[in-house]
Amino acid sequence: MRIIAGTAKGRNLKSPKGMSTRPTSDRVREALFNILSYEVPGSRILDLFSGTGAVAIEALSRGAAKAVLVEKDRNTSKIIGENLRLCNVLDKAEVMTTEVSQAIQVLGRKKESFELIFIDPPYKRGFEIPTLQKVLEYDLLTNEGILIVESDRADLPPDMVGGLRVFRRERYGDTMLSFYRL
Repeated sequence: MRIIAGTAKGRNLKSPKGMSTRPTSDRVREALFNILSYEVPGSRILDLFSGTGAVAIEALSRGAAKAVLVEKDRNTSKIIGENLRLCNVLDKAEVMTTEVSQAIQVLGRKKESFELIFIDPPYKRGFEIPTLQKVLEYDLLTNEGILIVESDRADLPPDMVGGLRVFRRERYGDTMLSFYRL
């Protein structure tokens, strides 16, 4: 797994041993950032269920101003930190080692908001809707922001959750990206 473009282009990322994470493939990440190319520079990104941190690091490499990466597994969080250092973007990132729902509450209490939110939960475990609802409850997405959910194509999140509406879906093999706006 590598960074595709920007200041860290070509850097290989570390990933945890075993099957504890399912990193977003290079192909899906490249397509995602082609779609978001005008949205990324200067943006604040929230990467929930961050895994290796590849999505947020790719955004930082392409000019995002700040990233908050949330990963509950302590060992995986350490690897995220190593990847941020490897790509020289540690100064623009915050890693939160906690449950996603707890991180959302903390960020909401701090009145944080993000132009881009990427949610890539474990597939087929029912995390999508509660996570979308929490993001709405704590007002983390800016009015012009985009929220993206990566899911298995057989288990799509709904077209609407609260005030969020899907405006685009893209399929890459068995992986689906659903793009939401308020």
